[in-house]
Amino acid sequence: MFIIETYPIAVFFCIITMLCWGSWANTQKLAAANWRFELFYWDYVLGILLLSLLFAFTLGSMGSEGRSFVADAQQADPANIRSAIWGGILFNAANILLVAAIAIAGMSVAFPVGIGLALVVGVIVNYLDAPVGNALMLFGGVGLVALAILLNANAYRKLSSTTGGVSTKGLLLSVIAGALMGLFYKYVANSMFPDFTQPLPGKLGPYTAVVFFSIGILLSNVVFNSLLMWRPFVGTPVTYTDYFRGNLKNHLTGVLGGVIWCIGMSFSIIASDKAGPAISYGLGQGATIVAALWGIYIWKEFKGAPAGTNTLLNSMLLCYLIGLGLIIAAR
Repeated sequence: MFIIETYPIAVFFCIITMLCWGSWANTQKLAAANWRFELFYWDYVLGILLLSLLFAFTLGSMGSEGRSFVADAQQADPANIRSAIWGGILFNAANILLVAAIAIAGMSVAFPVGIGLALVVGVIVNYLDAPVGNALMLFGGVGLVALAILLNANAYRKLSSTTGGVSTKGLLLSVIAGALMGLFYKYVANSMFPDFTQPLPGKLGPYTAVVFFSIGILLSNVVFNSLLMWRPFVGTPVTYTDYFRGNLKNHLTGVLGGVIWCIGMSFSIIASDKAGPAISYGLGQGATIVAALWGIYIWKEFKGAPAGTNTLLNSMLLCYLIGLGLIIAAR
């Protein structure tokens, strides 16, 4: 299977992760005009599964390092398979709430609050599980990210003063999503052998872990998304009939969103071998900056905000950049 040899290349892969995780939500924004997010999400999950299988049968089955995907899956211990699947279930619970928050409050709010909190929780959880990197730098970076979350929440409060009140539901969904999102990565990392050049019996390779993680997302989506279709956070209920009435563009937009996200997840997992899970996850969650930039400058989500809002937003982005720099330097 394809593996990364050096830390600088691992950082490069994490940057690709950051771009993918910060950009996939644009597909939801593009589809939102005539396609409910609950319907979009089915295709999004399908895109994640398809990309994970494509990588498993190509990058995960080439070369002499590690085990090929099929051989790896056949020898896997059920406990490690369950761990990767549980990671997918936790992620899906978090992400579907995040998608709902994006629909209610926008990318420039849901991402900094939700994913920023996920970064804080995820770095702490993954570092305690596998303490790789300089703790002072790592947690200094996390502290700046936490400050950026507060700055963004304050900017959103200012915006709400001119738009009719704070969407408490949007903020609450972002917070719950972030708390759950910070937990999933640990279970995927624990299912794998730590040194990708030295496979361990029963443990999963990175590509196999991502496939079982994706299966966990798909299985849980039957429950989670069906409930949201029946009792949506906003709007009237939708049905499976509504889903099948969608046109090809609707469905391909969702699949594209899932593919983009899964490229990021796969690259993050591949990079975790040389960067360590805490740094790989934390740097990938710099997606918050990317998403905030999309929301602020492309989708104009803070248009018409009162004086002082831009200062808060710029301070937020600066804190994120410095915080991410410290996370990179921690290794």
